[in-house]
Amino acid sequence: MKISIVVTQEEHFKYAQEICDTIESSALLRGTGIAKRTPEYIQKKMSSGDAMIALADGKFAGFCYIESWQHGKFVAHSGLIVHPDYRSLGLAKKIKSKVFDYSLQRYPDAKIFGITTGLAVMKINSDLGYKPVPFSELTTDPSFWSGCKTCTNYEILKSKENKMCLCTGMLYDPKEKQKDPPRHPFNEAVLKRLKKIKQALFLNKILSFILLP
Repeated sequence: MKISIVVTQEEHFKYAQEICDTIESSALLRGTGIAKRTPEYIQKKMSSGDAMIALADGKFAGFCYIESWQHGKFVAHSGLIVHPDYRSLGLAKKIKSKVFDYSLQRYPDAKIFGITTGLAVMKINSDLGYKPVPFSELTTDPSFWSGCKTCTNYEILKSKENKMCLCTGMLYDPKEKQKDPPRHPFNEAVLKRLKKIKQALFLNKILSFILLP
């Protein structure tokens, strides 16, 4: 099977609705919070050249887009998704790697960051050289955080003044000397424990608020 990963153009607009549906259904299946996207927003990213799509014989196989914040000081990769028919092929990592390299060319001075609850995405990011960081090291642009409003965990984020949530923040600084293998190797067990600790802390906060007299 030959799958091509290319920078998007207007000819790819026809896949926008399917991309949105796949992102949403995947989040529901995993039971994770995720910011919703609209076909119009996906098409905007496609036309600006800030997205890459994977196609298999003309069929949608995967997608990811780029967002820039604070006048290009920060860049984030969002909406990384692989169609169910093309999973378990390592395609997510291939798409992410392509978008990562493309971002370094398009935004050479930007710090690349992301927030995610997915261990698979954390593993890919770690392999690329990202490191886990507190939210304070990420963009302060309110428009980025307002994009989380449609996430099921947004009330948690808001209660923590955008400083903490169930997501893990990860950052790649092109000015930091990178090592091979990465300086911050992925430890799935540690990140699983971190996620459980976060969930327990937030659950206790919620219960305390409910039980207040």
